[in-house]
Amino acid sequence: MTDLYELGDWCRARGIEISEAQLEQFSLYKQNLLTWNERINLTAITDHTGIWQKHLADSLTLLPFIKGERLLDIGTGAGFPGIPVKIMRPGLDVSLLESLRKKQLFLQDTVTQLSLAKVDLLHARAEDLAKDSKYKRQFDICTARAVARLDKLCKYALPFLKKGGLFLAMKGPNAEAEVKVALPLIKKLGGELLEIKKEEIVRGLVHSIVIICYTE
Repeated sequence: MTDLYELGDWCRARGIEISEAQLEQFSLYKQNLLTWNERINLTAITDHTGIWQKHLADSLTLLPFIKGERLLDIGTGAGFPGIPVKIMRPGLDVSLLESLRKKQLFLQDTVTQLSLAKVDLLHARAEDLAKDSKYKRQFDICTARAVARLDKLCKYALPFLKKGGLFLAMKGPNAEAEVKVALPLIKKLGGELLEIKKEEIVRGLVHSIVIICYTE
C-alpha cells in the first residue's frame, strides 16, 4: 500500500492513468526526500499534503505539454518537476541539471532507489552547459520551477531547445508581469510565447505554466 492515495485520486480525476507501481515510486520518492531533508536543505514543505499537492501534483500539471523524446529540467533541485514527469513517462529521456553537489547526491540516490532508467544527472551551470554541442539544441522540452525570473530563465533554456521545442516555465498565479518584461528577450532569442496556462491544482492553489516555443 502507498500513503499517496490522494495523488492517485487527483490523477484519475484528471484522466491521468497511474499504476500502483507508479504510486509506490512516488511514495519512495517522498520518503527519501524527507530523509535527506534532515541533512541538507531540499524543501521547506515537509507535511504530507503539501508534498503531494505543491510538489508532486504541481509537477504533473506539465504532462499534457510533454512531447518528443528528450527533456531537460534546469535547476532541478530536489527533482521537481523532472522526476515526477519521468515516473509518469518512463520512456522519456530526462536530464536533471543541478549545480549544487549535495543535491546531486540526493538525486543519484533517488534515481537508484526508484530504479529509473534513461536519467542523466548533469552537475553544471546552465549557461556553461548550453555552450556544449552535446547539449545545445538537443532537447524537445525544457522545464524550470522556482529557479529565477522568466527573462533570466529564457537565457538559460532556449539555447537547449530544438526547433519547435517547448520551454515550460512553472510560475505562481500572477505570471503576467514577468512575461511582459521577458517578451522582448524571448523574441530576440528566437522564441514565441504560446500561452500562459493557469492550473488549479486543488481549490485555492493556482499556478501558471508559461509555454514558450523555440521557432528558429
